[in-house]
Amino acid sequence: MAHRFQVEPAVVTKVDPGAEDGFVGVKDVELATGTAGNRRLRPDISGLLRSKKIATWSKLLLGFRITAFVFCLVSFSVLAADKKQGWALDSFYFYKEFRYSLSVNVIGFAYSGLQMCDLVVYLNSGKHIVEHQLRGYLTFAVDQILTYLLMSASSSAATRAYDWESNWGEDKFPYMANASVALSLVAFVAFALASLVSGSIIVRFR
Repeated sequence: MAHRFQVEPAVVTKVDPGAEDGFVGVKDVELATGTAGNRRLRPDISGLLRSKKIATWSKLLLGFRITAFVFCLVSFSVLAADKKQGWALDSFYFYKEFRYSLSVNVIGFAYSGLQMCDLVVYLNSGKHIVEHQLRGYLTFAVDQILTYLLMSASSSAATRAYDWESNWGEDKFPYMANASVALSLVAFVAFALASLVSGSIIVRFR
C-alpha cells in the first residue's frame, strides 16, 4: 500500500530554448540571435547609398561650377581689357550693353566661387557651410536667375558688337567684345547645366 501512494517525480520538458539563459520574450531571443540587429541594418544601408548618390551628383555639380567660374572670369577680364582698342580707340564702358555683360559675369564669377567653396566643404565633411532646409531651393532659384541674366547679357552684347561692325567694319574692339560674348555663352551653358543638377538633387533627395 505504501508503494501505491508514492508520488513519482514530475518530468519538465523545456519548450523555450532560450529559457535557461534567462530570456523571457521574443524580443530577447531576437537580440541574442541577431535577428533584430539585421533589421536595424537596413535603414543604415539605405542611408549610406543615398549619401553616396548625393556625393556623386555634388561632384558633377562642382564640375559645372568650376566651368562657370573660369569662363565668367575670362569673359569679364577680356571685356575689361577692351579699352582704347582699334583705330577709333573705342572702349567697352561707352556702351551699356557691354557694361551689363561685364556686371553679370562678375556676379556669376563671385557666385560660382562661393558655391565651389560650399561644395568642397560638403564633399570633405558631409555638411554645407550654411545648413538650412531652404538652401537647396535658394540655390536652384539663383542658378535659374543667373542663367537667364547671362543669356540676356550675352545676346545684348553680341547685338551691340554686330551693330558696331556693321557701321564701322571689322576692328580689334568688336573682335575682343565678340570673344567675351563667346566665353559668356559657355558660362551660360555651364549655369544652365548646374541649375538642372541642383534641381535634380532637390527632386531626388529632398
